[in-house]
Amino acid sequence: MAWGAPSRERRVLKAGHSSVAVTLPKPWAEAMNLRPGDLVVFDQNDDGTLYLKPAPVSGALPTGSPYLVTAYAFDTPGVLERLVVGAYRVGHDAIEIRSERPLAPERVEELLDAARGLLGVSVVAQEPNRVVLQNFIDPSKYGLPQLVQRTKMILIAFLEEAEEILHRKVRSRRLVSLREETNKVLALLVRQQFLASRDWGLARRIGSADPRQLLEWRVVVAALEELGELLAESVGALNRDPSELGDAGTDVLPLIAGLKSGLEDIVETLMHPSLGRACEAYGENARLSTIAQEAADMLKGPARRNGTFHALSGFNRAAACLTSLGAVAIDRAVAVGNETILVTPP
Repeated sequence: MAWGAPSRERRVLKAGHSSVAVTLPKPWAEAMNLRPGDLVVFDQNDDGTLYLKPAPVSGALPTGSPYLVTAYAFDTPGVLERLVVGAYRVGHDAIEIRSERPLAPERVEELLDAARGLLGVSVVAQEPNRVVLQNFIDPSKYGLPQLVQRTKMILIAFLEEAEEILHRKVRSRRLVSLREETNKVLALLVRQQFLASRDWGLARRIGSADPRQLLEWRVVVAALEELGELLAESVGALNRDPSELGDAGTDVLPLIAGLKSGLEDIVETLMHPSLGRACEAYGENARLSTIAQEAADMLKGPARRNGTFHALSGFNRAAACLTSLGAVAIDRAVAVGNETILVTPP
């Protein structure tokens, strides 16, 4: 889902006898899920500029007034970015920032960074005292199961980077981009849930046939958010100085393999509830957490001073997150029907 900034220049083309056309940047069209035949709508500003977005589908939520944030000045770093992220996550399409004093260059850059960090958001107006950001995503095109699957793939990519670091003893260059993509997908997941909670029709279209399932989805997304943070920190600890890790792979690699397998199993059982498989995955991840804790407790000497101990501690907490997700998977399996299984003692 990551997409970069396209070229700002487009050549005007002839279309038919009396019309002209301009192509849309491919990364933007892909991020908006636009396909040939889809409709777009545009608005013209007083200065002659245009901005466009995908046409709303039948049943979509109407676009209201921008979410307005006004202050005498914005001096505290990080506040504007968090305001924008929060407004996006709760479902606002337009976000307007106004300041009585001209916004400092670093605050403007903060707003631009916030837009780049959210899927489908662009700055559509920028003045010394005012910035407007607009979301162009059609919520009906992003299903909750698909976004959870995408999050799973990114988290597994984190674990694969950890394996590469331990095998090759060299720093990874992908961690920053993986973390950015994780944040984008998770922010969109939270946004989808807020929108679906206000529109049962949308909830059904994006994968929550029973609106009561939105509570389960919220637990799932919260656990995935925590899991993303833990994996980013743990792999980052290994990545700080790979040459000092020594034989850390002996302790860490089996744990990483277990986390990858556990993540695959848990997401599969969440998407396709099965009581037997959910119970098995829950038990495996509970045992994985115990193994990780024992491995961290046994580390001595240099291993406690390099990234190995911090990575193991983080992976231990990640396994605990998977166990929480396993409990939700069991709940979902129980809720969908009657199934008899034989639980064998360990």
